[in-house]
Amino acid sequence: VHLMESGGGSAQAGGSLTLSCAVSGHTRSTAFGWLRRPPGKDREGIAFIDSDGTIRYKDSVKGRFTISQDDEKKTLLLQMNDLKSEDTGTYLCAADPWANRLTVGASYWGQGTQVTVSS
Repeated sequence: VHLMESGGGSAQAGGSLTLSCAVSGHTRSTAFGWLRRPPGKDREGIAFIDSDGTIRYKDSVKGRFTISQDDEKKTLLLQMNDLKSEDTGTYLCAADPWANRLTVGASYWGQGTQVTVSS
């Protein structure tokens, strides 16, 4: 599985950005997720979609971020609304046959895309 993110950039607080992750390879029974690494902090998981379509969010992004994917599982999206300065960081998409491994050591990673939110 190969992953490649796009769509990062700069936004004002309260603004919106959409991140996209292009997926190639065998993706049946694969869980996907978006994680981020804030400046000077550890990586954290923020949104996940399991192979059965179950979606989970980090509490701090619930109601603001939406994860989705197309039916073929070739594009993973993260719609980010009402952005806050604490959303700044490097955003990565990840994939693994086991959803529980997405936060502790996924098998597949994108290269990351930078999101900067200014207040």
